[in-house]
Amino acid sequence: MTSASLDNPLVALEGRLRHCRNVRTLGVRPNFLDYTPEERRWIREAAKIYYPSPFYAELLDTMGKPTFPSYHTYKFAQDKIKQTALFQMAGIPHPRTRVFYGRRQKARIVDHFSFPFIAKVPRGSALGKGVYLIRSAEDLAAYCQMEGPAYIQAYLPMEKDIRAVVIGGRVVHAYWRVAPVGDHRTNIGCGGDVDFSPVPRGALALAVRTARVCRWDDVGLDIACRRDDFVVLEANMKYGREGFRRAGIDYNRLLEQCIVDGSI
Repeated sequence: MTSASLDNPLVALEGRLRHCRNVRTLGVRPNFLDYTPEERRWIREAAKIYYPSPFYAELLDTMGKPTFPSYHTYKFAQDKIKQTALFQMAGIPHPRTRVFYGRRQKARIVDHFSFPFIAKVPRGSALGKGVYLIRSAEDLAAYCQMEGPAYIQAYLPMEKDIRAVVIGGRVVHAYWRVAPVGDHRTNIGCGGDVDFSPVPRGALALAVRTARVCRWDDVGLDIACRRDDFVVLEANMKYGREGFRRAGIDYNRLLEQCIVDGSI
């Protein structure tokens, strides 16, 4: 069990735990000396810092201070290129994906993929934004006008996929996301619906294995069914909470309990 006292409280920096009663959230201040002397002591003496932000996660990892989420979780947030490379290296089932840099490489996309296929904004996108179904040469030309590398993925025809949220090494919530009519995206923020039919055990096992192998301890994994098996589409460290709300799960109380039972 994680414990704290008034003199040495449990400390978070980012606001994810601001509504949790057993954690004191200090905020992310770009200059460490902007924290009060007492707050700086709390940070230095805390056994673990919760939601430290990407900036402080790297500094705390250098100092050997444990954080939640892990530094590894922060390193892969909103970076599909790194995620894909890690999935491929670790043998995590993942749709066939390639990254193309520069005009010469982009001109060869159709040598590797047949229409239709998926193109994504590889960095900084979330909530279903920056995902395109490329049906023609015209669609591809428009996508390639965007700056940066082209992130191309095989198209898996599907009407729904699975969102599995893994916190502290276990699936705390999983559900189906159903695409709206005429859209290939299942994201709730893009009009997708939620289906609480049972999620196959194989998908849950893949979610746990992926989080463990990748050393991600707070992540929403998007998983698709492919014939008789499952593939991880991508990882979301800034996952939405609408699926929790619709299921009647109090996300803040869930995190409080995870802290109490020592799973995070």
